[in-house]
Amino acid sequence: MTANKLYDDFLKHYDSLDLLLPDCNGVIRGKRIPASAAEKVFSDGVLFPASVFAVDIRGEPCEKTHLGFETGDADFCCPIIPDSLVPVPWAKNRAQVLLSMRDDKDEAFNCNPREILNSVNQRLNNDGYFPKIAVELEFFLFSQDFVQQPKPPINPVTKNPETSSQVYYMDDLDAYQDLIDAIGTACEAQNIDAEAAVSECAPGQFEINLKYSGNILKACDDAILLKRVIKQVARQNGFIASFMAKPYANHSGCGSHVHVSCYDESGNNVFAKSDQHLQSAIAGMQQTMAESMLIFAPHANSYRRFQPDSYVAMNNSWGFNNRTVALRVPVSSEHNLRIEHRIAGADANPYLVVAAILSGMHYGLENSLECDAPIEGNAYEKTQATNPTHWQDALNHFKNSQFIENYFNKDFLSVFTALKQEEMNQFNLAITPLEYEWYLQTI
Repeated sequence: MTANKLYDDFLKHYDSLDLLLPDCNGVIRGKRIPASAAEKVFSDGVLFPASVFAVDIRGEPCEKTHLGFETGDADFCCPIIPDSLVPVPWAKNRAQVLLSMRDDKDEAFNCNPREILNSVNQRLNNDGYFPKIAVELEFFLFSQDFVQQPKPPINPVTKNPETSSQVYYMDDLDAYQDLIDAIGTACEAQNIDAEAAVSECAPGQFEINLKYSGNILKACDDAILLKRVIKQVARQNGFIASFMAKPYANHSGCGSHVHVSCYDESGNNVFAKSDQHLQSAIAGMQQTMAESMLIFAPHANSYRRFQPDSYVAMNNSWGFNNRTVALRVPVSSEHNLRIEHRIAGADANPYLVVAAILSGMHYGLENSLECDAPIEGNAYEKTQATNPTHWQDALNHFKNSQFIENYFNKDFLSVFTALKQEEMNQFNLAITPLEYEWYLQTI
């Protein structure tokens, strides 16, 4: 569809347009414009500074990324992604569209996480590998009246605060059916391929699964936009939704599990061709996991999630039909044989998470790597923690990684390192209430 035709169709239904550009943390930045200003955007794009990819989790620009004042905080053209134009169901007569970014040489901006994923996927395709993925996102609902500490939501049926931790509990799905139905309706309106909802392991915790897809970019667009849908619909229904990795100390955190399979040009499942292909893909993910941890766990709170016996692995173990490992091979038919990557938190950027997983898979397949033996039984009892479990350790692995530089690019490696180091520095300046409790009058 041409830009003019797309704009004409937009004008028939909408009065305003949200222009969305997810940053390195997966936070959606953008602009809202009236319909009268949209024609030029459809034809020529809109200008955004490259420093939008240097904004930290607080919304502050990080000058150490060298994307800000050092370059004059230069604007680049951001064309629309045509297939992403959809209505905004919670707003009257409004649509939204995702943007890409072009640099001053009219090439894809290489620090845009979506473009990094596209580059990684193209690399696999060029070598005859065609992955399919499905993303599962866990999230919490909270009461809207909390101030500093999160409060569980009020159950719509019992009218009491949630206290139970009943995984797969159908009564919870029934109690929150209005919210879940509203999320489903919004997903349908926005062409987000949501498939199933599950009550999870903590009070007010749920999971929504996205359909398996060979359209890797669309699948991750859906994951980014699903977060926006859930947060907005929850707000309209009297809740706050969050994808924070570990909001409660004594309950399980929120993961983002990614299922990945790989096919050849004829549509045959590469993993089913021989055990070697499956094990090489696993070995690649294993050997690159430590270097990728800053992507899978990008925030200070992310590392609270890595606790024994909490359905998140502390190492790079793997096994068949085993939820205590990092890389699980679920029960499936040969055509659907796949790996479930269980490390990333729901707070991570889906574009970067999938790019790291696919890169690890490609690295293993191309180098015919050998993995260790699968774990049977409880991996927490049979293995030692080997992944970085602290933010600084993960950053050290990341910033020195030839693997990340090779599969992502040197500029992104530098930008993300600087961004996360600055966030870490600012976080470490804060004095916590626990420090006052322990030290102020005691010593």
